[in-house]
Formats: sequence, structure tokens, C-alpha cells
Amino acid sequence: MKQERAGVWFTLWVLFAVNTMNFFDRQILGAVGESVRKEWALSDGAMGALGTAFTLLYSFVGVPLGRLSDRSGRKWILASGVFVWSLLTVASGFARNFWQLFVFRLGVGVGEASCAPAATSLIGDLFPARGRAKAMSVFMLGLPVGIALSFAVSGLIARPYGWRAAFYVAGLPGLLCAVAALFIREPRRGASEAHGVGGRRREGSPYLLVLGTPTMLWLIISGALHNFNMYALGSFLTPFLMRYHGQDILSANAVSMVVYGLSGAPGLLLGGVLADRVARRRTNGKLLVGALAILCSVPPLFLALGRAAGDIVGFMVLMGTGCALMYVYYSTVYSTIQDVTEPSLRGTAMALYFFAMYVLGASLGPYGTGLVSDFFTARAAEAAGVTAATQAALEPFRAEGLRMAMYVIPALGALLTLVLFAASRTVTKDSERLQRWMRESAEEGATAGAQQ
Repeated sequence: MKQERAGVWFTLWVLFAVNTMNFFDRQILGAVGESVRKEWALSDGAMGALGTAFTLLYSFVGVPLGRLSDRSGRKWILASGVFVWSLLTVASGFARNFWQLFVFRLGVGVGEASCAPAATSLIGDLFPARGRAKAMSVFMLGLPVGIALSFAVSGLIARPYGWRAAFYVAGLPGLLCAVAALFIREPRRGASEAHGVGGRRREGSPYLLVLGTPTMLWLIISGALHNFNMYALGSFLTPFLMRYHGQDILSANAVSMVVYGLSGAPGLLLGGVLADRVARRRTNGKLLVGALAILCSVPPLFLALGRAAGDIVGFMVLMGTGCALMYVYYSTVYSTIQDVTEPSLRGTAMALYFFAMYVLGASLGPYGTGLVSDFFTARAAEAAGVTAATQAALEPFRAEGLRMAMYVIPALGALLTLVLFAASRTVTKDSERLQRWMRESAEEGATAGAQQ
């Protein structure tokens, strides 16, 4: 029993390492993006499109990979995905123009699409519902740790050696993670459930079965809103600090590492522990914790953007608080998806959730925010009497343009609160329906076995 428990936690920590490199690699462009933009004289809209490139194939490839995770060995899917995205991250450093980098980032998205469906499906089978939020928070701890390391390492390397070197260095640890993934434990599907259902699943289209759960529909909408905000911050936080607060690439990434990366650790861990505790008393406790956390994140995010230029300490405290509260979302929502989805469909459920999360959220976050930034930049230039639309003429106005564009983040946070609260109203019924089906399936299986 002790050895089995050790194997469970070894698997979880390997998944944490894989997820850390997942977010390390995808965040590099946000860390060095201002250098890329200036070298190739790009607009914020174009930089946002580079962020969107990753999400396009990530979203579409994730759906079949989610189905594959429900049918095949999940550790092999993980190992292959990490290997592919690590090689393409290195290749990104060899890009010599916008379109080459765009294509390489598309490829990174293909590899990384393997991570979430396979990993969360494994966690759902390794940990029972009463401890699933805490386990999910450990896995998702890779998000702030990976982002923090990406900002720190990329900024440290980019200043003396250029932005391309940051991509070269990032690919190496991922190859080690690919090897480690081959040694994780592959549990039986449904192994951690109170009622063993084996490989059984309900009849019908797997996609319609997932989408037929009201809670899943609300969570899919929430994912799009949350990912819009997270990817807008990830893409433009360092450029905002460099433009508006006058920091260089190293110091700007150091601040981003703290407020957008490290601040997420307490949010995830404390959020996971609190969610499990409240869920023991209320079935909808996890989502209530998530909704309250997002609601509390809105004021500090709004106030952070209003700090005077140069007030780094005030900005760090407010933005760091807001981001920490935003990270509670992952511990509460990801575990809830496992709670309302039968074991044989969890990879599919995560794939559908991520499809909407990235197509409607992550892809629009950087690009949409970039376009809004370009709009406010042009308006600020026009107000100052500048009529030339060249990149050089607009450069002095980009700080204010980006600051105004980022106010969309707290606005969408308020809307996200309402969506999570709506999901909390349906999750109890959906969870009870799933438990009833699994109990009946287990009884039918036991009866059939006795008759044989």
C-alpha cells in the first residue's frame, strides 16, 4: 500500500514537471516579445497573432488527442507530446522573420495539446473526488512555476545573448521530462471512484454526452473568459512594464515573474485545500470558492493599471494580489470537470473544454488586446496631433495605448464571476446524476458476475 501510494505521488510530480515545461515554453514569447517586435518592426496586433498561432492548432489537435487519451496509454501520449514541443521550441530560435516564427509556434501548440487531457485524466483516476482539488492544484502549480521560470530565465538570457538564445535553452529540460513520463504509473480508468465502473460508459456520442451536462457548458464559457485574461496578461505584462514603467527587459521580466508567476503558487495551493474543505460540506463548494476568488481579483487588477508610471511597488502588490486570486480558478474548475464526467470520458471532456478555452479565449486574448492597444495608440497619437501612421511615429504613444487596452481584463473578470456562480447552481445535480449512474453500473456488473 505504501509503495502504491509512492507511485501515485511520483506520477503526480512528473505531471507537475511536464506541466511546468508546458507553460515555460509557451510563455517565452511573452518574456522576449518586446525585443522581437522591435527587431522586426511589428505592431501589437502582429505580436498578438504570434500568441494566437500557438493556440490555433493547440485547440483543434487537442480534441482528437483527448479521445485518444480515453482509449490509449496516456503516458505515451504525454512523452511524445513533450518531445515534439521541446524540439519545436528550440527551432523557434532559428526563425528569421515573422512567418517562420508563426509556423514554429503552431507546431509547439500541436505538442502541448497532449498535456492537459492526458494528465488530468490520469489525476482523475489516481485521486478520489475528496482529494482531487488538492492533487489538481499540485499539477497546476506547474503553471505559475513554469511562467515564473520562463520570465526569469528568458529575461536573464535575452539581455546579454538576444531573444533567440532563450528558445534554445528552453527545449533541453523538456527532453528530460519526456523520458520521465515513460516511467509513470498508468492507473485503471475509474480506479479512484467510489463505485467501480470498469471500462463501461453511457451509450451515445462522447461529445454530446459531455456537452449534455449543464455544468460543463458553463465551465466551457468560463474557460474562454479566463483564458482571454490570462493570455492577455502573459503576452503584454512585460511589454507594459517596459513601456509604461520604463523598465529594461531583465527587470520587467523579474517583476512579471513575481506578479504573474510566483503569485500563482499560493492561489493554487490554498485554493485547492480550501475548495476540498468546502466541498465536504457543499457539493458546489469548489465552484463557490472559485467564483468568490475571481470576484475578489477584480478590484486589485483595476487599481494596478491605474498606478502612476514608475510606481513599481504599488503595481506589484496590486497586480500580484489579483493574479494570485485568478489562479484559484484552476484548482476549483479543473477538479469539478472530473467530478461531473464519467471516467471513460474525462480526456474528451478536457479536450472540449480546452478547445473553447483556447479558440475563444487564448487565441483572442493576445490578438484582441493587441488590436485594442493599437486602436488606443492611434487615438492617443491623433490627440497629440501626430498624423503619420508609421510604427516609429506611433512608438511614443504605445505605453498609454496598451494601458487602456488592459482594462478589459478586470471587466471580463466581473463577467467570469457570474458564469462561475451559474455553474455552481447546476453542479450538485450533475454530480449526483453521475454518482447514481456509476452506482447502478457497478450493481449491474456485480449481478452479471454473480450469474456467471
